[in-house]
Amino acid sequence: MNITAIICAYNEENTIEDVVTLVSNYSIDEVIVVNDGSTDKTDSILKEIKKYYNFNYIILPKNKGKGFAMAKGIEKAKGDVIMFIDADLSNIQDKHFTELLTPILNNKADMVLGQPTETFIDTSINPFKSFTGQRALKKSDIQPIIEKMKKSRFGVETLINLYYQSENKNIKYVMLEGLKHPTKFDKTSTQQAMKEFVFEGQEIAITAIKNYDLVIKSIKDKLNMPKF
Repeated sequence: MNITAIICAYNEENTIEDVVTLVSNYSIDEVIVVNDGSTDKTDSILKEIKKYYNFNYIILPKNKGKGFAMAKGIEKAKGDVIMFIDADLSNIQDKHFTELLTPILNNKADMVLGQPTETFIDTSINPFKSFTGQRALKKSDIQPIIEKMKKSRFGVETLINLYYQSENKNIKYVMLEGLKHPTKFDKTSTQQAMKEFVFEGQEIAITAIKNYDLVIKSIKDKLNMPKF
């Protein structure tokens, strides 16, 4: 199976070069970078490193949200397997990509969610681990919800998780040892971070409400209740 890595970025000038170069150096078939309307130096950095690395660069003139950027990447992807990698990671190693992809390639899972271990929350009890941006899955499985993804913005992980649960897909979690994902408090002021938390929380809630049918279907499947 061919593999496509998709990196969606919005104002990630401090980490985008390392992330893209490390993913590009890994042995996969295709790398797609989606610049979601960045206003910092992300664009100029990507245009510079594109001289030396082979990746498909998609520029969105205005910020459309993470869900839209991910959907655009999927639409352009040629691979059978999609691996999503966040643009603000540090201490990325080849083993992290391998850990995400191996269960998919070996048909041991339908979706793999990778949890960075270097977080401020104990990774063994992290209630937000399903919202991770590090995930691998088959393109054919996620294609039915591409249009919904475009409208989901920061609720995109919630949408994907609900859909996979409603379809009784096999979801596997893996710990990505040593991988660091910054918190909003690491990237901006406390006041701005709190605003972003509230905004993203609202979008997650809205996504869940809009897709209540997936919630109900998932619950019925777990309880073996008849579908109407």
